[in-house]
Amino acid sequence: MASWVSLLLFLFCQSVSQAQEESSNVPILEFTTETAINNVVQDPQTGRIYLGAVNTIFQLGPSLRLQARAETGPREDARTCTPPASACQDTKPMPNLNKLLLVQPSNGSLIVCGSRYRGICSLLNLTNVEQQLYYSDSKGERTYVASIEDNVNVVGVMSNYSKDGNAFSVFLVGKGYGSLDSTKLISTRILQDFRDWVVFESIIEASTVQTTPFVPKYLHDFRLAFKDNGFVYFLFSRTLDGTDNKNLTFVSRLCEDDHHYYSHTELQLNCGQNNRYNKVQAAYVASPGKELARAMTELGGYGKVDYWNKVLFMVASPDDDPSDSALCMYPLNSINERLVDIISACYSDSGKISGVPAVDIPYSSKTDEFCTSKIAKNTLANYKCGADFLPSPLASKPKFALKANAVWTKPGLLTAVAVAVENDHTIAFLGNTQGEVFKVHLTMEQHVHVQYDMYSTTPGDTMGEKVNKNLFFDLSQSHLYITTEKKITKVPVQTCLQKKDCQSCVELRDPYCGWCVLEGRCTRRSECRRAEEKNGWLWSPRQDCVKIVSFSPPYLSCKKTQKVKINIRYLPAIGLADRLRCSIESFNSEGMMSDSGEVSCDLPNPSLIPHTPEDQDFVAVALRIFVNETVELATREFKFYNCAATVRKSENTPCMSCVASLWGCQWNTHDHTCSDMDDSAVGANIIKQRQGANCPRFENPDPVLIPVGFKTRISFEGMHLDLYQARVFTIGTELMRNVEEEVHFEDGPFYTFSGFDFSYDKSPETNVLFYVKDKESGKKMDSTLNVTLYNCSMGREDCSLCKNADPKYRCVWCAKQKACVYEKLCNPDQQGSKDLYNMECPDPQITDIIPRFGPLQGGISITIRGSNLGIQKEDIKSISVVGVPCIHRQEKYSVSTSVVCEIGPVDPKNTWGQVEVEVKGGKRGSSSIVFTYRDPIPEMVKPSRGPKAGGTLITISGTFLNTGSMDDVQITIGGVDCTVEQFGEEITCRTGEYGTDKVPSDPLTITVRYGKSTTTTIPSAFQFLENPIMLDHHPKESFV
Repeated sequence: MASWVSLLLFLFCQSVSQAQEESSNVPILEFTTETAINNVVQDPQTGRIYLGAVNTIFQLGPSLRLQARAETGPREDARTCTPPASACQDTKPMPNLNKLLLVQPSNGSLIVCGSRYRGICSLLNLTNVEQQLYYSDSKGERTYVASIEDNVNVVGVMSNYSKDGNAFSVFLVGKGYGSLDSTKLISTRILQDFRDWVVFESIIEASTVQTTPFVPKYLHDFRLAFKDNGFVYFLFSRTLDGTDNKNLTFVSRLCEDDHHYYSHTELQLNCGQNNRYNKVQAAYVASPGKELARAMTELGGYGKVDYWNKVLFMVASPDDDPSDSALCMYPLNSINERLVDIISACYSDSGKISGVPAVDIPYSSKTDEFCTSKIAKNTLANYKCGADFLPSPLASKPKFALKANAVWTKPGLLTAVAVAVENDHTIAFLGNTQGEVFKVHLTMEQHVHVQYDMYSTTPGDTMGEKVNKNLFFDLSQSHLYITTEKKITKVPVQTCLQKKDCQSCVELRDPYCGWCVLEGRCTRRSECRRAEEKNGWLWSPRQDCVKIVSFSPPYLSCKKTQKVKINIRYLPAIGLADRLRCSIESFNSEGMMSDSGEVSCDLPNPSLIPHTPEDQDFVAVALRIFVNETVELATREFKFYNCAATVRKSENTPCMSCVASLWGCQWNTHDHTCSDMDDSAVGANIIKQRQGANCPRFENPDPVLIPVGFKTRISFEGMHLDLYQARVFTIGTELMRNVEEEVHFEDGPFYTFSGFDFSYDKSPETNVLFYVKDKESGKKMDSTLNVTLYNCSMGREDCSLCKNADPKYRCVWCAKQKACVYEKLCNPDQQGSKDLYNMECPDPQITDIIPRFGPLQGGISITIRGSNLGIQKEDIKSISVVGVPCIHRQEKYSVSTSVVCEIGPVDPKNTWGQVEVEVKGGKRGSSSIVFTYRDPIPEMVKPSRGPKAGGTLITISGTFLNTGSMDDVQITIGGVDCTVEQFGEEITCRTGEYGTDKVPSDPLTITVRYGKSTTTTIPSAFQFLENPIMLDHHPKESFV
C-alpha cells in the first residue's frame, strides 16, 4: 500500500533564524522554560496554552507570551509518604513532574496532576493559573490519580456522568503501573463533591481493570485518550500475557455512560508488515479529508471511508529496535466494526469468528470457557455496552488484530504526530527525537518518489531534543505548536509568501500553497481573492504555472515589425476590468484577448530591437505579459533573426548556411548576400530557403591525404558555377600563412590547385579546410574542400614504428636522414636500396629495464624499453635475462618500444648480467644496463600492535626489500591482507580487519610474497588488540 503514498518533499533543513532572514513577515514565536516540559494543552475556546513542566505550570497566550505561572514544586515528600506530608518521616524537597493536564472549559478550570503525594491533583483557574480553585491532600487513597514514577505515562479525557438524575463533569484516566501508585489501570474521576464522593475520587469500581495482580507484568504504556460518538478510547502498548516482554499496541473502548466498565474491550493494532512497528509512540485523531478518504476507500483494506469520518493516525516503532518508525492509519469505523465482531463473537458464537477462536479475557488466568452466553444476534444491539451477566473485559486474539500497512517510514524514532486538512488534502506533521518535524502530504499519486518537508524548529539549540507527543495546531489551523525538552515554538504550517515567483512556489510541492495568478503571490487558497475562477490559483503539488506555449509567428526578422499572437497555457479568466500589457525591453503594448483565448500584442519597431550578438544569427528578448500593470503572468523569449548574420556559423559555406537556416533566408549570388525571404525576388541568382543543393560550391577534393613537406597537386569539382563564367578563383587555408593561390580550370566541372609545401608538427595528422574566393569581389564561395594533412615523423621515432604506419600514408624509414618520411622525400639512391618498403631495420636497442632487481626464484615481470623492438608481438623471437630465458607476455607488448617478460630462476653462482632480445630476422639487442638477482630479507616491523578494526600503517625494514616492483609484493598478517602503500628500501602497508573473535590475538607471522615464487616471513611480529573506545572529545563545538 505504501507505493501509492506520495510525500511532497521539499527538504529545507534550515534554521529559524535563516527563515526569518528570508521573510520578516513570518515570525517564529517561542517560549523557554527552566525545567523539562511534561505536558502541553490548549484551551479550545481562548487558544491559551498551558505548559505542565517540572515544578511549574505556565499559562501562555496564543503567541506564547507568559500570562501567569503557578509553582508546583519542589515539595517536601518521600516515596513511601501517604499525604499529607506533614505526617511523614524522612521527607526532602522532591521535584514535581506534571503527569496529567486537562482543560475543563465548562467551569473554567485546569486539572493538574503531579508526581508528588501519590499523584493527587488540583484545580487551577483557566484565566489565571496562579489562582488555585481546589486542592486537598487529606482525602486518602481514593483521590490518588497519577503516578510518582517518572517513567509511568498517564493520559486522560474529559467526559460526563449521570446518576439519579444528576449530571457531573468527570475525567477518565489511563495509567501504567507504579509500585506505590493507585492500582487502577482505568478510572473515572469526579470533579465535585456529591454525597459520599469527594473531588477526584474514583467513582467506578471495576475489579477487572482496577486490581493489583495484572498490572506489573503487562507493562502498560498509555499514549492517548480520546472520545468519539459516545465512546471513550485509550491507546496503549502492553505485553500479550505477561510471559514475555514483547509489546503490542492496543486500543480499548468503553461506552461513555457505562457505569461498570462492562463494555471495556481491547483490540490489537498491527502496524507494518508482520507487525514490525509493534509499539505505539504517539497518535492523533482527525478527519482524513476528501482526497485521502477517497484513496483509502479505493485501495481497500480500510473499508469505506468518508471525509467526515475520524481516522486514528499513529506513529509506532519496533520496541526492540527503535532505528526506524512508521505512520499507520486506522479509521475509527474499522476499529468499531472489529470491536463489534469481537463482542458479538463472545456474546453469541462461543468466542469464535468463522469457527476460529477470536476472543481473549485479558488479565485473567482462567482457562475455562468464558464466552458461554448465547444472546440472539438480533438483540445484540441491546448489549453494546455489555451487562453484569456478560463476560468482561474482552480482547481480540492476535489473529484478529486490525492490520494496517505503513504508509510512511523514516529512520530514527518518531515521537509525535499531528494531522491537518487543507483544500481536501491531508498533511501529517511528524516529530522525532532529534527535534525535527517532517511535513508529509498523504495522497494517492502513483510512481512519485517519497518526499517531505522538514522544519527545523529553532535556531539550533534544540536540535537533538525529542519532540513532545503533544503536537497540535492553533485555533485557526495556521500554526503548529512544537514542544521539545524546554521550549515550545509556534511555527507557520506553511511559508508560501516567502516564494516570489510561480516556479519557486510550485517547487515547494506544498499542499498548503499555490500561485495566486492575478495577484502574483504564493498563497494559501483561502488568501487568494479570485482562487475559485478558472486558473485563478494554481496548486503547488501539480507543478503548473501560467506558461507561454508558442508564438505566431514563432520568430520575426529584426528588420520587420507586426503583431504576434501568443498561446498561453493556464491563462486565468481575464475580466472586463482587467488590463493586459505586453513588454519587450522598454517597449510596451496593450494585450488583446481573441475569441480563441490567445493574446495578441504589437512587436517593437526594428530600431528598438537590440543588436544581434557577434556569435549568433538572432537576438532573444524576453516578452513579458502583465495583468493590471504590475502582476507578471508569464514570460518567454521571442527571437528576432538576422539573415545577414547566418554566414557567421560557417564562413566557408555562406550560401548553404544562409538557405539552411531555421529562419527562412535567401541567398543572392550576384552580391554574395543573405537576406530575408522575398517572394518578389526571382532569378537564377536567387537561391531560396532549403535549396542548398543549388548553391555555387567547390567539393570532392582528390587526394584527401596530403603529406607534410611535399607539394601535392589537388583537383576538385565546381558545381553550379554558370553565373561565374570566366571568373578567377583563389584558394587558401590558415596553414598557408595568408598565401592564396589561383585555381586552374581544367575541363567539365574540374579545377586544380598546384599545392603547397605545408609544415606541421603538433600531431601526426590534422584536418585542413580550404576556402575559395571570387578573386574579383574577394567574397568567399561555398567550399567543402576538406583534406587530411599528415606528418610521417610524428610518433614514429624509429624504423619499426615507421614500418608499422598505415600503408595509406606511404611512410618509409629513410636511413640517411634517420627519420620516417613520406616516400617521395627519401631518395632511394641515397639508401643503397631501390625498395624502400622491404629495407631491414637496424638492430634492437635496449635503453631501460624496470625493475633492475628480481628474486633468485624469478616469478616476477620486468619491462624492457628501447627502440626497433619489432613491429608486432610475434616479431619477438626470444628474451634472456642473465642468460636465463624470460617468458614473453605478449598481451603487454607495445610496438617497437616496450617488451614485458616473466623471469625464471637463476643459478646462484651467476646472479647478474645483461638482458638480450632477439627479433624477427635474427637481429639482437643487448642492454648496457645489468639486471641483478637477489633475495629480499624482511627483518623488523613497527609498530607491532594495532586494533582489530584494521587501519594501522606498519613499516617493514630489512635487506634488499626493493627487489621487484610494488605490483609484485603481497603482504599478509596471519592471513589478514595488508595493503602496500609505499615500496622502497622500506615497505609500508595498512592492515585490514581482523575477523577472529579472540583479542588480543596471538603474535602473528607477517608474510611477504614477491611474485609467484618467493615467500619470506617475520615470525610472531604483530598482534591485533581490542578497538579503542572514545569516551569524550574536546572542543565540543567549532565554526561552520
